[in-house]
Amino acid sequence: MEKRLEELRQQLEKQCLISEELQRQNRELEQRLQEKEKLVRELQAQYHDLEFPPPIGAELEPEFRKSRAAVVAPEPIPETLDVGKARVKKTDGETNLIVKAIQKNDFLSRLDDEQIAMMVDLLETFDVSRGGEVIKEGSEGNSMYIVAAGELIVTQAGRDLRTLTRGDVFGELAILYNCKRTATVKAKTEVRLWCMERQTYRTIITNKSKKKREQLLGFLKTSRTLKDLNDVQLSKIIDSMEEVKYQNKDVIVREGAEANTFYIILKGEVLVTKSVNGLQKQIRRMGKGEHFGEQALIREVLRTATCAADGPVTCFSIDKEVFEETIPVEHLELFDDSKMLQETHAPEKSSLSSTLRLKDLVPVLYQEGRFQGDPVTLGVGAFGRVQLMNALNHGKYYAMKRVSKKHIVGKRQEEHVLFEKKILKAIQCDFIVRLHATFKDTRYIYMVMEFCGGGEIWTKLKEVGRFDEQMAVFCTACVVEAYAYLHKKSIMYRDLKPENLMLDACGYVKLVDFGFARELVRGEKTYSFVGTPEYMAPEIIKNQGHDFAVDFWSLGVLIYELLVGSPPFSSSEPQKIYSKILDGVLKYPPYLSEAAKSIISKLCRPRPGQRLGNTKNGIQEVRHHRWFSNMNWHKLRMAQLDAPTVRLIRKGPCYINFDRFPQDQTKADEEFSGWDRDF
Repeated sequence: MEKRLEELRQQLEKQCLISEELQRQNRELEQRLQEKEKLVRELQAQYHDLEFPPPIGAELEPEFRKSRAAVVAPEPIPETLDVGKARVKKTDGETNLIVKAIQKNDFLSRLDDEQIAMMVDLLETFDVSRGGEVIKEGSEGNSMYIVAAGELIVTQAGRDLRTLTRGDVFGELAILYNCKRTATVKAKTEVRLWCMERQTYRTIITNKSKKKREQLLGFLKTSRTLKDLNDVQLSKIIDSMEEVKYQNKDVIVREGAEANTFYIILKGEVLVTKSVNGLQKQIRRMGKGEHFGEQALIREVLRTATCAADGPVTCFSIDKEVFEETIPVEHLELFDDSKMLQETHAPEKSSLSSTLRLKDLVPVLYQEGRFQGDPVTLGVGAFGRVQLMNALNHGKYYAMKRVSKKHIVGKRQEEHVLFEKKILKAIQCDFIVRLHATFKDTRYIYMVMEFCGGGEIWTKLKEVGRFDEQMAVFCTACVVEAYAYLHKKSIMYRDLKPENLMLDACGYVKLVDFGFARELVRGEKTYSFVGTPEYMAPEIIKNQGHDFAVDFWSLGVLIYELLVGSPPFSSSEPQKIYSKILDGVLKYPPYLSEAAKSIISKLCRPRPGQRLGNTKNGIQEVRHHRWFSNMNWHKLRMAQLDAPTVRLIRKGPCYINFDRFPQDQTKADEEFSGWDRDF
């Protein structure tokens, strides 16, 4: 026994020694790691504020500023500078090299096409022999350079930083202001450079901007709606306008669409057509300086013609929302001229089909699988089911929502159902599903809707787990456009979730199911407890009264669910969900971008008055958030973007993108109260 104890004691001592040795090695490794991190930080610090970017893939940690920011003294710009003599003719190859160099440079790539063309035109050649110094560390900078041929070495404090080769740009800060060079650049071989001095650059850019502004001012003064505004007010409008480019045949405005943007043509020609007996008839052609859509800035109107680009077109545009924040409407002169292109009041188009009859709609049947031969059910909800139907007379597919009248009465939802019909009947928005017809019998009411063949976002999210950022941005942007339309018509949606978002055949997202929607006068509150638990805003749970702000809260929850795969506040028990919502703690997985976290946290602020989209500038603040920085809102509205969601849509039978549901064999009881007399 003693012998065994001795063996165990020796083994224990041995283990202790091994453990001590491992701990010592760990400490050494930690120390070496800290030393390496320190060295990395020192190297990164050398890149800080350099005009030469670090190697691709190097991530710099933000540094705390330890001193005052350097001031930049203004320099006078010569009124007249003869830049013509500096022009150097370039071959196509040289032009391509310069343009590519500019486009891959973080700062220069932000110049517009005309500015880039002027730079290309005015860059001069500059040859340097081997060993020659182009830039000296500590000297004042005056020129920027693009390497046309050869190699240069960049050094700082005697230490080599990087090599510059053909197509590299360096020294570009010097064309903005008089700054000290932070590194030395020497020719490693014989070198040819393209170069430009600051005075030349600033003169051409400034003069170009002045001329463009004067030109725009002149264009605006020809608008009868804006003619009584002074130069200060017109200048404010110019400051709010955006430059938009169109390719040949791109539709800029479509006849019958809601008008909310004013356009000035800067470059190219626009073809104006009107639908006559189903054919597009050309009305006129517009060119540089002409404008259209000015009535959209001051009236609720529909477009009375289609305007499309005839070749490449550049326009300056301003949306109604932005315009209203810039100029008080009382300063404008209202006029009506039906002979001109300008929009006039158009009668509301009915979205209900007058030729569609219930008896002409036949159920589509499953062609294979365990439900073969059964009618296709696209979805099942608390109030009924949606079936896929086919029209006998023209073969078009429809989604038909069938709801038990007895169930509606039992749940006291008559008002909501009637309001849903009223809303959908009036809606003309490409981001909201269309209602084609409504019917009723003694047991059911039927709503015949547009069929969105791409399926539910909910189904797609389940299939892939979570969406990448590009896809989530696109889906959310479609919802933002639907919200903008509804809120403008004083309608709250109140039931946003992936289950209520459908994909059309092109991958565009449409809002469905308006059972919880409500009309509300601005400034008023409603106190009903309504919505899906995971998506409810705190003010609904607290019964404090709610308004349009609840839609922005649910938008934040939707973005989170699209990117993560589950909502931020979830539990199998609703009570726990509500507690989490009221706690308001958002936990983000590490893979979420800073921009995504920013927009979610701003949309999901507990106080509705501080919520993004519900402050002074309204929904424009959502559109302008950096998470949407790559979104072209105009092209989205015109359905001219390639939807990233297309890759989620499967090819096959028309119902392939939907979950499958067994047939409902039960029949609802009859109901004769007459609440549905208007159906």
